[in-house]
Amino acid sequence: MTYLDRILTAHRATAAADRRSVDELFARAGTADAPRPFATALRSAAGLGVIAEIKRRSPSKGDLHPGLDPAELAATYADGGAACLSVLTDVDFFGGSPDDLAAARAAVRIPVLRKDFTVCAADVCDARIMGADAVLLIVAALDDAELAELHALVGELGMDALVETHDEAEVERALAVGASLIGVNQRDLATFEVDTDRAVRVAAVIPTHVVRVAESGIRGVDDATRLADAGYDAVLVGESVVTAPDPRGAVAALAGVDRARRVTS
Repeated sequence: MTYLDRILTAHRATAAADRRSVDELFARAGTADAPRPFATALRSAAGLGVIAEIKRRSPSKGDLHPGLDPAELAATYADGGAACLSVLTDVDFFGGSPDDLAAARAAVRIPVLRKDFTVCAADVCDARIMGADAVLLIVAALDDAELAELHALVGELGMDALVETHDEAEVERALAVGASLIGVNQRDLATFEVDTDRAVRVAAVIPTHVVRVAESGIRGVDDATRLADAGYDAVLVGESVVTAPDPRGAVAALAGVDRARRVTS
């Protein structure tokens, strides 16, 4: 069983055992503070948009920064010029929590992505309730009907959906549900190995009106520059900034990368 299989099995079991009313969760989510515009923040960044991640551990690398203070790190990232934050809320595999997201968002004014394995409508509602401005939808984790349903629900709640893909076929699936914010994860979720050529290759099939985000395997300015030159609007960076001796400086260096300005259509 792959990493992704184990994680999804656990999340789907939790979803199946959840007896809460989705209608009640939706109503509660609708009373939360208005979401901050995540995709707009990336598109309007002066240079390359940086989504800086608050991440305590990973299944493949183990502990990265287990004792981090989410509010303090969020403020450090924002001070370094991050356009947005990403916060892991998965407890069992990544050591995160909804409390991490709430604390991080309260400490900054920039938008925050709930980074988790979204498998049901309750997950989307929970994201808005805990304060998320955007939700991650992983194409490889969802069938077409689930992807369409959850993408629509994210929009109904006023959030943005970062639709994560790994290849050209998954980009087509994302576009089929109307995704306007697409991530290309260079990490294979089956093996957790990184292919640093993946995002450059897949960028060619993402239309120019879509906000493009490259994810994983971005170790510094050289990697970020290559992705910006390939047409990416933003990078989502976790390990390299959360473990950096100077997280503010690491984010600032990435945010200082010029990006190709594209005519949208």
